[in-house]
Amino acid sequence: MSVYKPFTTSDVVVTPFKVNKSFTFKGTSEFISSNVGIDRFFGKNTPYISGSNITGEISTQNKTLIYESVKQLYYSNFLNGQDGSPANLAQFNNDGTITVQGGSGSYQPMYDNYLPDTLAANRLFPTASDDNIGIISIPSNLFGEYIKPGTFSLTTPSNTIVDDGEGNLMDSTLKVGDIVYQHGMVILTAFGSSITGSSYGSALYGTGIYGSNDISELNEFITGSNITCSFQSTTTIYESQYKCTLRENEYNYTQNPSAISGSLNSGIVQNFLTGSYFEPYITTVGLYNNANQLVAVGKLAQPLQSSNTTDTTILVNLDL
Repeated sequence: MSVYKPFTTSDVVVTPFKVNKSFTFKGTSEFISSNVGIDRFFGKNTPYISGSNITGEISTQNKTLIYESVKQLYYSNFLNGQDGSPANLAQFNNDGTITVQGGSGSYQPMYDNYLPDTLAANRLFPTASDDNIGIISIPSNLFGEYIKPGTFSLTTPSNTIVDDGEGNLMDSTLKVGDIVYQHGMVILTAFGSSITGSSYGSALYGTGIYGSNDISELNEFITGSNITCSFQSTTTIYESQYKCTLRENEYNYTQNPSAISGSLNSGIVQNFLTGSYFEPYITTVGLYNNANQLVAVGKLAQPLQSSNTTDTTILVNLDL
C-alpha cells in the first residue's frame, strides 16, 4: 500500500548559494590538454597582415587582432584617464533634433569594459607602435560563472603574479595587468614602451617594467613551459528544501512485513499493533512526482518515532 501527501508552496523553499572548486595546472602539456584547454596569446600593436604574426597554442590567431580586440573590449573607456573617457552622449531634443553632449561629433555609446566592481577603475594599456600584451584565456567550463576574486596565481621560476581581488594583477607591489573574472581573461599589459591610462608610479608600474619594452618576462608567461596556473571556479547551486509534515493522525501504521501475523496475505496484524499507543518508527522518506513515480529517497540517520499527539516535521534538502 502506498500513501502520498502533496506539498504546498510553503513547504518548498529553493535557496541559491555559491560553491567554489580549486584548479592547478602545471606546464604547457596540462594547459593544452583536451579536458583543460587554457590558451595563451600575444597581442601586438602592429599593422594587420593576413597570415602573419600568428599566436596561440590551441587556436591560432593574429597578434594584431588579439591586441585590437582586447583594447576594444576591456580598455576602450580607459585610454585617457583612470576614471574612464567620457563618451559623447546624445541628447534628444523636443523639436526632434539630436545634440551631442560634451562637444561636436557623432554619437558613440560607451563600452561596458566588464569592470570587476564599482570602485574607480584603474586600467592601463600600452599604445605605442609594436607594443605587446599577453593573454591567458581560461575556458568557461573550468571557471564556471566567474573566477573567484583573490584566488588566481600565475607562477614561473622567476616570477609570481596574483590578483588582488579587485581585478588587478600584481607582481609583488607592481601592477602588471588585469583579470576579467567573468570572462576568464588574464591580460598582461606592463610590457609596452608607452602605457596609456591612469597615472602610474612605483606603486603601480615600476621603472624595471614600465618603459623598458623588454618582453623577456612576458615571453616566460606566454610561451614558457615551466609555468603553473591556479584559480578557483564559481558556480551557483540551488538547494531545494522540502518540509514533510506528518499530522498526529497521519502515517500511524507500519508497512513492515513483520507487522503481519501468519501469512503475508492474511492481513492480520500483530496484537501489539492494535493498541492506541502504537507509534511506528520512520526510517525513509520518498519524494514522488505528479505521476506517483519515486524520484528521490532520503534515509534518516536513525529511526524517528512518530507521534500520536503532536505533528512531526522532516526536512529533506536536495542540492541540484
